[in-house]
Amino acid sequence: MAAAKNIVYFDLETQKSADDVGGWNKIRDMRMSVGVTYSTARGGYKIYSEKQVNELLTELQRADLVVGFNNLRFDYEVLHGYTVMDLTQLPTLDMLIELQKTLNHRLSLDSIAQATLGAEKTAEGLQAIQWFREGRLMEVAEYCCFDVKITRLVHEYGAAKKQLFYNNRFGGKLSVPVAW
Repeated sequence: MAAAKNIVYFDLETQKSADDVGGWNKIRDMRMSVGVTYSTARGGYKIYSEKQVNELLTELQRADLVVGFNNLRFDYEVLHGYTVMDLTQLPTLDMLIELQKTLNHRLSLDSIAQATLGAEKTAEGLQAIQWFREGRLMEVAEYCCFDVKITRLVHEYGAAKKQLFYNNRFGGKLSVPVAW
């Protein structure tokens, strides 16, 4: 019997915003405040502080597949500030990129989660940066864990049903086929 694939769902929050570091072309300067993974092999979440970034990198390297939302352009780029390894070479499913290929425009995770699962994100990235600055790391970790859970549920729904739903700007609910 073949071993089950270890899918690692992943998200991170940053210490600084694009404005703080001089623009979106300097993502690696934003620094990680908290990273969270959910491993299907482990069956649970793991929270990483910036001091544990090497452990996070090791977990990502050992995954059979890393699943995230905008992780190729954003989360990996933040982590490139800590490693010389090219994380884009890891087996990765970036759901944002896959959806963008089909739709020719970007969607928010929140739009997909609301339309597909009836769930909403609990906050947004700028709020998490503010919490970090206030030393409220538990709130950052909880928010990041919830984002990883939403990412996992959206991925699993798409894998099972071969489609996702999203809300368009006119308030309509549309479907998009997925092949993961």
